[in-house]
Amino acid sequence: MEEFNTARLSFLGTGTSQGVPMIGCSCKVCKSHDSRDNRLRSSALLEWRGFKILIDAGPDFRQQMLSANISNLDAILLTHEHKDHTGGLDDVRAFNYINGKALPIYCEERVLKSLENEYSYAFQEHKYPGVPEFDIRVIDENKFLVRRENGVSDLPPLEVQPIRVYHYKLPVLGFRMGDFAYITDANRIDEKSYKLIKDLKVLVLNTVRHAKHISHFSLSEAIEVAKKSGAERTYLTHLSHQIGTHMELSAELPPGVYAAYDGLTVQI
Repeated sequence: MEEFNTARLSFLGTGTSQGVPMIGCSCKVCKSHDSRDNRLRSSALLEWRGFKILIDAGPDFRQQMLSANISNLDAILLTHEHKDHTGGLDDVRAFNYINGKALPIYCEERVLKSLENEYSYAFQEHKYPGVPEFDIRVIDENKFLVRRENGVSDLPPLEVQPIRVYHYKLPVLGFRMGDFAYITDANRIDEKSYKLIKDLKVLVLNTVRHAKHISHFSLSEAIEVAKKSGAERTYLTHLSHQIGTHMELSAELPPGVYAAYDGLTVQI
């Protein structure tokens, strides 16, 4: 029962939209031999109460699934429509084949419209054989339930609380499940949303660099959010090469704040 209630979070990608190393860059981070400085586009897998929930499916989705040996997903939660968070959705075809059905994908109405444009072939009335099959569940800021739909009926549904944050002027969603919350691509959190990230064991939060950024938290801003939330542990993700190496970043973080890296798994 304790194992059933214990959640595990795996960071599948902790990089920015261009990843690290960045094409054409010869900085010390991009040329680093430390595997923790190789950062695929941001994505994470939550395993809890028998569910496997993926947050975002960027261009590195296929590589991430193979590297983490993931053979099944119950759902994908999309934070917003930017390509580094949705660009790998064509590869859900593998899960379609395995499960014999469409994969549940939870997103806002605006994100759905973007997917209909980016993956128009998957939404056509008469689909080409083998296109990805999406079971889109439109959500908003209200709580929703993720249910197991593969014939296992004794698993209670997983409650998810969306968290409204802002990526410059673009409204995006973070997600809270139990004592865990995940926020990426944000540079503003209103007081209403701060109430949703209180009493957390683990908070995942974005930061890209030390200097102020137009649409992401700077390092000092992210540390301030972590402090204000009161989370027991905060893990920083969506890291660019401008923030330094994993070793350098880790050395300057306060107690309770950690630099995430691809492949890191934490208990919640």
